[in-house]
Amino acid sequence: MFAYQAAAIVYDLLDIAISSASTLVRRIQSGPGGTMKTNYWLLGAAAVGLVAAGAKTSDARVVSFDIESQGPAYDGKAFGETGAYRRIDAVAHLAIDPKSERGKRIALLDKAPVNDKGEVEFTTKVTILAPQDAAKGSGTLFYEVPNRGRNLAFPLLNLTSAPASVFSVDDPGDGFLMSRGYTIVWSGWQAGIGGDLMQMDVPVVSDVTGQSREEFIFDKAGETQTVTLTYPAADTAPEKATLTVRAKPGDERQTPEGLSFRYVDDRTIEITRPDGMDNGAIYEFVYPAKDAVPAGLAFVATADVVSFLRGNQGGDVESPISGIDHAIGMGISQSGRFLRDFIYQGFNADEGGSKVFDGAMPHIAGSRKTFTNYPFAQPGRYSRQHEDHDYPGDQFPFSYAETSDPVSGGSGSILKLCGETGTCPKVIHTDTSTEFWQGRASLVSTAPSGEPLTMPGDVRLFFLAGAPHYNGWGGDPKQTDVCVYPSNPVSAGPTMRALVAAMDEWVGDGTTPPESAFPGLQTDQLVDPAALALPTLDGTQPSPMPNPLAVVDHSVTPPKAGKAYKVMVPKTDGDGLPQGGIQEPVIAAPAGTYWGWNLRAKGYAEGDLCSLTGSFVAFPKTAGSNSDSREPLDARYADAAAYRAAAKKAAEDLVAKRLMLEGDVERVVEDAARRYGAVAQ
Repeated sequence: MFAYQAAAIVYDLLDIAISSASTLVRRIQSGPGGTMKTNYWLLGAAAVGLVAAGAKTSDARVVSFDIESQGPAYDGKAFGETGAYRRIDAVAHLAIDPKSERGKRIALLDKAPVNDKGEVEFTTKVTILAPQDAAKGSGTLFYEVPNRGRNLAFPLLNLTSAPASVFSVDDPGDGFLMSRGYTIVWSGWQAGIGGDLMQMDVPVVSDVTGQSREEFIFDKAGETQTVTLTYPAADTAPEKATLTVRAKPGDERQTPEGLSFRYVDDRTIEITRPDGMDNGAIYEFVYPAKDAVPAGLAFVATADVVSFLRGNQGGDVESPISGIDHAIGMGISQSGRFLRDFIYQGFNADEGGSKVFDGAMPHIAGSRKTFTNYPFAQPGRYSRQHEDHDYPGDQFPFSYAETSDPVSGGSGSILKLCGETGTCPKVIHTDTSTEFWQGRASLVSTAPSGEPLTMPGDVRLFFLAGAPHYNGWGGDPKQTDVCVYPSNPVSAGPTMRALVAAMDEWVGDGTTPPESAFPGLQTDQLVDPAALALPTLDGTQPSPMPNPLAVVDHSVTPPKAGKAYKVMVPKTDGDGLPQGGIQEPVIAAPAGTYWGWNLRAKGYAEGDLCSLTGSFVAFPKTAGSNSDSREPLDARYADAAAYRAAAKKAAEDLVAKRLMLEGDVERVVEDAARRYGAVAQ
């Protein structure tokens, strides 16, 4: 037994020594965060020296990478010069010492079960699309942080339609990412979201109980509603839980006659709704919960899988891919917030100190982070004006620039920790109009006191003016009972494709990307929302207000709001179109007004912002009504040919600024002309 234990200790010492020596060699040969070709003589000498000095065990690593299936992707279809792709589906097994520097940063990890080495073990699903001939690949690993276990990069960048309920890469679309030669990777970071989604499995901390708070908005009529709780109840005695209701987030919580609940089981409750309550009312349930998980392992899982696949880890586990020189991480919406949080909490340095992502692209994250690295975390929650307004994940710091905050009294930036370790990625941060209204994006470009900020040299900010939160390509406006206006169908995809190419060149050969285009970086681009002069529509002038933000004390339930921040929005023109960023051709040559906000209709919390759909309100076709202050369509364009010419010019202007790819112009102009035709007919 002693001999076995001694051998295991020596093996662990060698493992950390080689890993640490790898980092040392990388730094000696290329400086912090650089690329290198390993000097194996120096590596070996450094490893022996570190073992002799008495190194400690590695704090986190991929301990095995189990391939479940692999083979040709898309029936061997070739994508440009890259050729055919192969698909690998695997499970990565990871381990981390909870007493390590990174382990101490994970909430509840010190209470999680450990193996005989004192490590916490966990796993994550991984899917890889890699060129069959690695030599034909670009050398860039493109990693999408899954959104609730789903692939959103393909609808945004590859022009696919992806199912909302499962993780899927079955449809390659036009193969944009493949034609650029990327090795494309997804891995799970969110636990407990279902078997058909890209997820992570982590141990349950069974001896910890605590309070969990849930919000439910039904947006439909009904006497009773059955809902699922995030965590099982530790005690199903009704008197241990509370249920309240309020019409809007700022209203007082109430327990009116007729409001009640019952446990169906420890993960399910049935809510009986009181008579006369608005369909958009907020039901809040607070209860004693159990079976928490160290959800912050999401950051370790992402860092270590990417680091392993790009060859940083070393050791005995062999990566199934090769030829990776750079890694770009993209996160969309929830996963964009995750990517900002990942960088903020210092996880862009792997366990050996090497940089994980050379480039990071948080898309439609606004100023927020996530509710992930907390006891009884709920990573799917995020603050909007009406929904989930009071959940954690939206507090200072907001920007990539070092900032002092007179509201909270703090100081810092998203890049503070990576700046201390020399592991900051280049950043291209993109937001649409919705993020200024729902995600307080003004706080990314301005100080809390309102002054413009100067971004670090390796950060670019881009505003997709007039676009809603997220759409694939080619959609149409839709009207619902809940929102006042038809939805905004615009996709940011055309510009996002160009920015992905720009990021690739930036991390690959140092080509400088386009300059930032984001309101707030210069003075007089943002205004108080109450000062907006929006057009008159149907005889009324809408008066939306953005999602407010205050310093919040989350140590009490319900959370207690303190001092408020100044949240601003972009200026608008006479049509109500936001200014100060990038306008896709369909917006630069508009057939109507495109907003990133919509309003809730009567009976559904009337007047609050209506989630993330945005609005599209077509221009009147001809003059003749005083109920709409906007110029009619026939006064703007003589005919369809004139409209097409205007859209094409807008597209070509974006190409000249490297904000649209030349190969996308025809498709974008055709889509804009189709939308014009739908309004003009």
